[in-house]
Amino acid sequence: MQRKIMQILANTSDLNEASHTLANVDADWGRLIAAVGPCTFEAKTEREPYEALIRAVAYQQLHAKAADAILQKFTQLFSAATIDPLVSPKFPSPSQVIAAEFDDLRACGFSSRKVETLIGIAQGALTGLVPTRSDATMMADKDLINRLISLKGIGQWTVEMLLMFTLARIDILPADDFAIVEGYKRLKKLAVAPKRKEMTEIAKAWRPYRTVASWYLWRVPK
Repeated sequence: MQRKIMQILANTSDLNEASHTLANVDADWGRLIAAVGPCTFEAKTEREPYEALIRAVAYQQLHAKAADAILQKFTQLFSAATIDPLVSPKFPSPSQVIAAEFDDLRACGFSSRKVETLIGIAQGALTGLVPTRSDATMMADKDLINRLISLKGIGQWTVEMLLMFTLARIDILPADDFAIVEGYKRLKKLAVAPKRKEMTEIAKAWRPYRTVASWYLWRVPK
């Protein structure tokens, strides 16, 4: 079990092996990977889960540019740099988020519901519900998902983003991700995109590299 938990995308050779394996799934995958080129997936492994979750919430149901603008306003709202060990330098600490005015957080561009989620994440970081990076590293994917979806406003997709882009887990498939499902639809020239259950079944052929498969599906040409 420990070995499975620690399976992460650690270096370029891991990515190359994953790309090679996926290219041999079938001709469609082979053409996609040849067209896109080497996988350049990169995780922000220096981030704590608290920070990663807040960032993921900003991106929920928004285009990247809009979310980037919201996060910029959010960090600028807290002018004093924090030395809280739970977060990166200059990223607001859990205590700062909890102490902030609701309307000030709304003014960054977050919906009222997302503000409530941010506060819940910050409270969870202080109580230990949101684990530190060192603790999260030792937890299985399902355990992290089950633990964190207890937070209001945090669904499985959000935790999967944490697993992929912060913990660099090698075998994650966000089956509810619209862009991934649409990417697979285009890859296979399907009339209808597969539902979650079907997508999960299809993706078994991509194990143990479903994170890299997701990365390529995000890049299927339109």
